[in-house]
Amino acid sequence: MSKKTEYRNIGLIEYKEAWDYQESLFNEIVAIKEKNRKAAVKTESNNYLIFCEHPHVYTIGKSGNEDNLLISEDFLKDKGATLFKINRGGDITYHGPGQIVGYPILDLDSFGVSIKNYIYGLEEVIIRTLQHYNIKASRSDGATGVWLDAENPAKARKICAIGVRTSHWVSMHGFAFNINTNLDYFGYIVPCGIQGKSVTSLHNELSREVDVKEVQKILLEEFSNVFGMTFVNHH
Repeated sequence: MSKKTEYRNIGLIEYKEAWDYQESLFNEIVAIKEKNRKAAVKTESNNYLIFCEHPHVYTIGKSGNEDNLLISEDFLKDKGATLFKINRGGDITYHGPGQIVGYPILDLDSFGVSIKNYIYGLEEVIIRTLQHYNIKASRSDGATGVWLDAENPAKARKICAIGVRTSHWVSMHGFAFNINTNLDYFGYIVPCGIQGKSVTSLHNELSREVDVKEVQKILLEEFSNVFGMTFVNHH
C-alpha cells in the first residue's frame, strides 16, 4: 500500500473554506475505497497533508459543550472571531493567526495504523518537532494533544490541540500547533473543555518570534519519520 502523500500548504484561509476543501478530498478518497471494494482492479487512493492558518475562529466538536465558550456571540464579533460546530471529536478549541493547523487526510489502511495509533503518531510528530527546539513535551493521561510539564498539574500547559474524525478508515481534521499565537484568545474558552489547564506557544516558551516556515519544514520531516510518508507535489 502506498504511503505517498501530497503536501499542500494553502496559507491563510477561512475556516469554512478549509473545511469544505477537506471534505472534498475526504470524499474523493472514500469514493476510491468504495469502488475498490467492488472492483477486481484496485486504484491507489490518494493521501493529503494540508497545512494552513485560520483567521480567529472557535470550533466545537461533537461532544463539545457550548458552556465552555465563556463569552457571548456579540463579544466574539467584537474580537473578530467566528464559531463553528464541527464533526470531529473533542470539545472547544481556538484557531488563529500564528498557528500551524495541519489536516492529514489519509487512507489509514495504507498506513496500517489503528485510529488510536494514528492519534499517537500525530502527537509523536509534534513531540519530535519540539525536540528540535530543545523543548521536552509529552502526552497527558486522559487528554489528547501535546503538553509541557504534563506530570506537574500546577505547571501543565498545552502547546498543540488534536481532534480528528475518521470514517471508512479515512482521517480528517487534525492538529493546531501554537507557534506565534495570541494566547489571549484561549482566555475566552475552557480549552478542550479542561478546566484550569493553561495553554502555551513556541513563542511563549522560547521568548522570541519563531519562523513558521522553519517549523513546517521540521514537521514534514517528522511526518515522514513517524508515518513513513513520501511527499509528492511538494509545494
